[in-house]
Amino acid sequence: MNTPALRVVIADSSIKPQRERLEAHLPEGTVTDWPDPRDPAAVESAVADADVLVSGLCPAPIARAGKRLRLVHAAGAGTDRIDTSALPPRTVVAHTHHHEESIAEYAVASAVLLHRGFLTQDAALRRGTWDTPAYDPAATWRDSLAGSTVGFVGFGHIGRTAWQRFAAFGTRGIAVTGSGSTDAAAEGLAWAGRTDTGLATLLDEADTVVVSAPHTPATTGLIGAAELARMKSTAVLVNVGRGPVVAQDALYDALRDRTIGAAAIDVWYQYPASGHHGAPAAHPFHELDNLLMTPHSSALTRQTFQRRADDIAANIRRLAAGEQLQRVVTVTPA
Repeated sequence: MNTPALRVVIADSSIKPQRERLEAHLPEGTVTDWPDPRDPAAVESAVADADVLVSGLCPAPIARAGKRLRLVHAAGAGTDRIDTSALPPRTVVAHTHHHEESIAEYAVASAVLLHRGFLTQDAALRRGTWDTPAYDPAATWRDSLAGSTVGFVGFGHIGRTAWQRFAAFGTRGIAVTGSGSTDAAAEGLAWAGRTDTGLATLLDEADTVVVSAPHTPATTGLIGAAELARMKSTAVLVNVGRGPVVAQDALYDALRDRTIGAAAIDVWYQYPASGHHGAPAAHPFHELDNLLMTPHSSALTRQTFQRRADDIAANIRRLAAGEQLQRVVTVTPA
């Protein structure tokens, strides 16, 4: 008896560049549909007879339209925009990661750029000024990462991978998490603790602070004016978690007033409603010369999405073979 071919709808623009790779690894006979993710009506129509939806966005109308769905697979870690209450019974919701390697590279690269002053030196040399103590005795001496302390606010996939990269530079690592369950000795950290009791000490000690904590009601404004004031005047803040974890007003003031040395911000307070134009914040962060601004791009490497496509295809093969799926977040009640 032949098993009916799976029907798979891919409604995630980040996976579209990997279409050939994904389809090459799907079970033989799989039928794929690639509706425009920006057109909810097209997605609703496509999922009507689909077994699988690949998307991190599945609101109630799409979920209800997918009466045959057996698997909703996010093309990333987040599944908070999938309305599980509207999905058919026994639908599996799964996700994937692989962004941590690219984000870890970003954290290290931005820390080096900012601690060494390469951004301001680049701007100065374009004006013909050699901004270095070798040519100007009044120029600022810069610090290397070796021997410095890196503090991690959040120590999940991203924090742990970033620490592995920073450790190669000869740094000392410290971390705080909401649960306080990190085993410092096992991770090679100097110490680890709970955010509510250890954050102040971390900010006192760290030369680089890497924020990768998720955005929740408890973490909104976790780092505000009082916390930024505790940091060293030469410290660098790298936020790759979510913008609101660091209070916008306080961050702008701290950078403008040189309360902290510099920051690299990849996650913002405002995003374009459509298209690719729009201010990332209410404050003129773009006027600051001690800030590296990037458009939520730290995870956006080809390798991240190639590996995600491989994970998704592998789970679809398991579904077709009746095998246990991996990276399952939830299964809707029967």
